[in-house]
Amino acid sequence: MVFVGRKIHVGLFVLILLLCGFTTSCARKHSATVDGQTVFEKHCLNCHREDNDLRAPELEALQRMSKATILAALRSGRMQWEGRLLSKAEKTALANYLGKDDEPPVPRNAACARDLDPPANPPHCTGWGGDTRNSRFQTADAAKLTPENVSQLTLKWAFAFPGAYATYGQPTAAVGKVYVGSEDGTVYALDAATGCVWWSFRASATVKTAVAIGVNNQLAFFGDTNGYVYAVHTADGSLAWKAHPETHAAARITGSPLLVGTRLYVPISSGEEGAAADPHYPCCTFRGSLVALDARSGKQLWKTFTIDESPKPTGKGPDGTQYSGPSGAAIWSSPTADEKRNVVYVTTGNNYSLPVTHSSDAILALDMLTGKKIWSRQLTANDYWNGSCFTEQKSTCPDGHGDDYDFGAPPILRTVSGRDILILGQKSGLVYALDPDRRGELIWQTRIGKGGPLGGIQWGGAADSRYGYFPLSDFDDKDALAGGGIFALNLRNGKQKWYAPPAHPACMGAYGCAAAQMAPPTLIPGILFAGSLDGHLRAYDARTGSVIWDFNTAHQFRTVNGVKGHGGSINGAGPTVVDGMLYTDSGYTNAMDGNVLLAFSVGGK
Repeated sequence: MVFVGRKIHVGLFVLILLLCGFTTSCARKHSATVDGQTVFEKHCLNCHREDNDLRAPELEALQRMSKATILAALRSGRMQWEGRLLSKAEKTALANYLGKDDEPPVPRNAACARDLDPPANPPHCTGWGGDTRNSRFQTADAAKLTPENVSQLTLKWAFAFPGAYATYGQPTAAVGKVYVGSEDGTVYALDAATGCVWWSFRASATVKTAVAIGVNNQLAFFGDTNGYVYAVHTADGSLAWKAHPETHAAARITGSPLLVGTRLYVPISSGEEGAAADPHYPCCTFRGSLVALDARSGKQLWKTFTIDESPKPTGKGPDGTQYSGPSGAAIWSSPTADEKRNVVYVTTGNNYSLPVTHSSDAILALDMLTGKKIWSRQLTANDYWNGSCFTEQKSTCPDGHGDDYDFGAPPILRTVSGRDILILGQKSGLVYALDPDRRGELIWQTRIGKGGPLGGIQWGGAADSRYGYFPLSDFDDKDALAGGGIFALNLRNGKQKWYAPPAHPACMGAYGCAAAQMAPPTLIPGILFAGSLDGHLRAYDARTGSVIWDFNTAHQFRTVNGVKGHGGSINGAGPTVVDGMLYTDSGYTNAMDGNVLLAFSVGGK
């Protein structure tokens, strides 16, 4: 998949991030006076030009990034394949030409006073889905917000991520702290009430996952885009263990690890789909996988690939580049646990190279204890796609390729009228209900949008025991008014209960402004919270779809840590609601950039 974040997922804007087409060999320069603009125009402009079809950040977006961010991407991040062709001097010159000066770290006076005692046992909202079933539903007792007081929500504090141009990690709230990852790989533990910093931990790369809290609330778990998994102590942020469950160079973790008891289920995705835009890249050898780790030690318990067959050589390109397959079927989103059936479910992405498989664009059911595949159900066949499909050469993208309709959203498991069902939202614009007792047999399907690589349901929906709520993307970079809106569906039959159309974006004309709604929503009794690429976070009446609260995050904020902060588009991460507080990230790549975490409460108290 591909979007800012997942692929934007290349879902994710799967988000493909920082995709750069080095289509010519790069002469190595060792001069200390390398011109960064020349390097960019020769090696990067082809893919980062204005209105490029690769969804790579345009020059204007790149110039909002920090020098450190650009260097990290070229050296060890998502651009390392292209970066291998550049000398150290060229990388430095490119970062100096494109990037902003790096901002100072969070100042010491932003740290919490050591005599500030957190509350004993407040409610929590941990992980991506709020529960192991990925419902994104918070009970009234835990939320402590009601339809009657939501309209009184006001900003309580804002925290700015230093040097960031985008926000990714959905905040987790537990034991009086808010845990959140950032673009530069720093994970922060903030005081839930004030936003001061209890501690921070630096991962090796961007942390896009939500943080899971467990093992008696003593450990925090997350992954980064270099494919590492971490467990750190919640008391002080010190490292408990670190694991690297997939050694493929393109492997990354974008879906949030799921903690069930003392087992941590880690989904593995990759950036290989984007690297295939380079005709010299040996596409493709990555296979998605789900890994189970012991939460106390990080020891691997089992690992199951989404594609059973190992990739084999399939042919060579005009210049002799070796191509391989099958590949792909990455797991972009968090797993879903079915403890009643002892099953963990995952959804998968498209194939990157031929031959196609039956496990792409599918849901897989695995035994929680052994990882054995119990059943699978493919929802879209023959969806073979990679970054070269958007290039002039189309080196590894033959005629008849798919539409990049993979899953960036996890399954939702809900009990409806005494019957368990699995609810899936896809980039195709379709929502499905499947029967977990009949090997994923289709119960109903409903189309809410036309779908597309950046269309349909990008990151997920929310559901209670009666209705499912899904934001629509259908993003069109040539039409800021395209897409958007929220659909409420009856979970018994898939019929539409209501539709809330998108608001006309007040940010029209701003780079990245759009009506599309990609971010996953969050549900509490009577209220649905959902963000938009126009920078607004809105509260909808869950009965009617009417907007009862609206906050524009796309402006500058005075932050509690003293770092310059501003909001932008709301995308890959959804809001978190717990203990009378509402938390949301704001800012995203290839949309309206930003670097803030915002905290709201009733009356700002």
